[in-house]
Amino acid sequence: MSEAPFPYDGPEELRQPIVAALSRVVDPEVALNVVDVGLVYGVTVAQGKLHARVTMTSAACPVTDVILEEIEAELDRDMPPELLIQVELVWEPPWSTDRLSESAKRFMGW
Repeated sequence: MSEAPFPYDGPEELRQPIVAALSRVVDPEVALNVVDVGLVYGVTVAQGKLHARVTMTSAACPVTDVILEEIEAELDRDMPPELLIQVELVWEPPWSTDRLSESAKRFMGW
C-alpha cells in the first residue's frame, strides 16, 4: 500500500491516480501543486462518489474558482466515468505553513 500525502479512504487502485491528478493542479500564486501546498485535506471514494475536501491558503485567495475547477477537471479526467466528482471547499482547520510538503519548503527556501 502506497501512502497518499493526505487522508484517503477508498479503493486502493484509485489512490495513486487521485494523487497524480491532484498533483497536476498548480496554485498559481505560489507556483506549486495543491498537494505540496497542503490544500488537500482528504479524499473519500464510496458509493459511486469521489469527495475531495480542499482549502485555500487564504479566504481572500483570488484564484479559488480556478483551482477548484482544475481540481474537478483533473480528477474527472483520470477517474472512471461513472464516478461522481464532488470538490468541497472547507476552512476548518485553517491552512498553515505546517501543511507544506518538504519539497515545497525547500522550493520556498525554508
